[in-house]
Amino acid sequence: MRLKGKSVLVTGATSGIGAAIARAAAAEGARLMLTGRSAERGEAVRRDCGPDARFVTGDVAEKGVAERLVDETVKQFGRIDVLINNAGVEARGTIETVTDEDWHRILAVNVTGVFYMARAAVRAMKRQGGGVIVNMGSDWSVVGGRQAFAYCASKGAVAQMTRAMALDHAREGIRVNCLCPGDTETPMLVSGLQVRTGDVVHGLKALGEGLPLGRVGRPEEIAKAAVFLASDDSSFMTGSLMLVDGGNTAG
Repeated sequence: MRLKGKSVLVTGATSGIGAAIARAAAAEGARLMLTGRSAERGEAVRRDCGPDARFVTGDVAEKGVAERLVDETVKQFGRIDVLINNAGVEARGTIETVTDEDWHRILAVNVTGVFYMARAAVRAMKRQGGGVIVNMGSDWSVVGGRQAFAYCASKGAVAQMTRAMALDHAREGIRVNCLCPGDTETPMLVSGLQVRTGDVVHGLKALGEGLPLGRVGRPEEIAKAAVFLASDDSSFMTGSLMLVDGGNTAG
């Protein structure tokens, strides 16, 4: 088991990719600290992950939450070996149509939340002699997307934050990589399709037909990549962007 005995903190763990990562990490032997804004959904995921999993409600965009989560992880498990910065939000719109509220919320969660969590984790990892951070980017970290101005800006920032952290902390034994999924069948994607098209089945089919592999991704496929980056299997990787996008950015 690739994460046996390692303590892993996963943000945004209550649904979609985050929940899939939590379950995959548990199957690989991790001791888990899970967080998200929904206590009900979080407890359901925690139960799926077995006796070595804990759940703490929190919003990563709020100041002080990151320190509390990292401190609780160290308190429960003695250290924090891996941080998976998965929490994220999305809203559609161009630079003309995105609202101020959506712009600030997307940056608060997707950028400032990553900053808060990574800063708290780096401080703890330095004290213990190393660790791993996996930041959740997107295929829109490297290419643009229509009607997603704020989201693209946030995920581009995550890519650059990853590279900068990797350079700053490599000699301290801290590896930092960015996992960049493409379209994946998650509640966030499904709810967005419902709002935009009213036909989720057709929307998923149309998205898939636009990808070289001919389908959208599944959360468990992204979770497998996250486990790889969190484990020693990726021991010579830092500052990398790992694209799991059905070939979307290949052409």
